[in-house]
Amino acid sequence: MPSTSILITGCSSGIGEHAASALKQRGYRVFASARKQSDVEKLKINGFESLQLDVTDANSIQQALQTILSLNDGKLDALFNNAGFLQTGAIEDLTPAMNLTQFETNVFGPMELVRQVLPIMRKQGHGRIIQNSSILGVVTLPYCGAYNASKFALEGFSNTLRQELRHTNIHVSIINPGPITSKLRDHAYEHHQQNKEIMTQSAHQKAYESLEKSYFGEEKKDRLSQSPQAVVDQLIHALESRRPCAHYYIGLPAKMLALARRLLPDTALDWLLSKVR
Repeated sequence: MPSTSILITGCSSGIGEHAASALKQRGYRVFASARKQSDVEKLKINGFESLQLDVTDANSIQQALQTILSLNDGKLDALFNNAGFLQTGAIEDLTPAMNLTQFETNVFGPMELVRQVLPIMRKQGHGRIIQNSSILGVVTLPYCGAYNASKFALEGFSNTLRQELRHTNIHVSIINPGPITSKLRDHAYEHHQQNKEIMTQSAHQKAYESLEKSYFGEEKKDRLSQSPQAVVDQLIHALESRRPCAHYYIGLPAKMLALARRLLPDTALDWLLSKVR
């Protein structure tokens, strides 16, 4: 296959790092980005073309894209918006600052990246934009309100983008993973611990204690989880298929919950989701 260039955000670990490695081996020219310069240096040591990109900073996005264009004859074939994190907490305990931080990374960052990438893709006459969402952009789980809302927002933005680009050769796909073995839960636990004072004074304190055992507990981390390769397999289809899918649901839990969302009334779905952890 011809060499294809792709920018991947959030490559310091997990899905991003695995996708960068797999696509590089497949012959893609991968620009693997990370927010921290220390992670960029590690990626370079491991043989990647890596650059610093903070999705919450429009200037950082612009500088990264300028670097890519200067290295790649002014072109960029694909964008995989992968960077994101999970902020746990009951709706009434989430402060405006916590909600803003969640949306800056999970929503506003991808929106700004797309805004700056689209003129490049329009000029070259083609492109692929793949958004790493979540099954929690389709259904909701309690105590993930900020994350749920951010992924629902990403879904709405991406669906609208796909509609607006319908008559172009720029394709938009959304990946909706279920449980994936990655650092998402570890990083979520770090954020959870940073807000421990709020949590201990909350009416939801017992629920948080249960959450720490059920969601963050070591014994549950690998149950039903799939390898990042499951995401990469669908990412490759989204990049290479003549007719990429609008949505890719990754794993049996994600597929079942997406189906349940379509078939069940809200009360029945709420009951079902209350059993999920």
